[in-house]
Amino acid sequence: MKTVADPINVSQPLDAQAFGHLYDAYYSKIFGYAFRRVGDYDIARDVAAETFLKAFLNLKKYRFEGHHISAWLYKIATNEIKLFFRNQKYRPDLFGQLSDDMLSDRELLTVFEREKNETERQMADYEAFADVQRHLKTLDIKYQEVIALKYFEEKSIAEISLILDKPEGTIKSLLSRGIDYLRQKCG
Repeated sequence: MKTVADPINVSQPLDAQAFGHLYDAYYSKIFGYAFRRVGDYDIARDVAAETFLKAFLNLKKYRFEGHHISAWLYKIATNEIKLFFRNQKYRPDLFGQLSDDMLSDRELLTVFEREKNETERQMADYEAFADVQRHLKTLDIKYQEVIALKYFEEKSIAEISLILDKPEGTIKSLLSRGIDYLRQKCG
């Protein structure tokens, strides 16, 4: 099982400062996961922001149970992505409640613009990836989730099982079937 230590000590209650470290360590990973799943920069940014906002608001509810905190974040992000696919007009609930002052912050806009440009450049470099992603989007959501977590996010079967609340055997089966379907579609 491939595991990576969390950058902060999650055996203690998280405070706002520790959450800042968590954000710094995982934002790009969560954003990348959302971007690869939905294929739209702005929606992926909203999903990532909503993920961290929900995590921050639920810090007191989070309980360390021997699992990486990243599994909790990926679980929140996966639920936000499911909302997007369910609604196809995704509108984050909490992110929209932030004040206009926060959203108009010049530094924040500069970071978003830089992030957008870098992401777009990387995506342009990977045309084959875009082709696979296009075919991946035609698969049932249950296959998209396991394939994205396994191959794009490099999560282990055990981690995927934890994130999706499904038995490891089910994850293996979904992966196998999903890859078979994807191979058929990619020709």
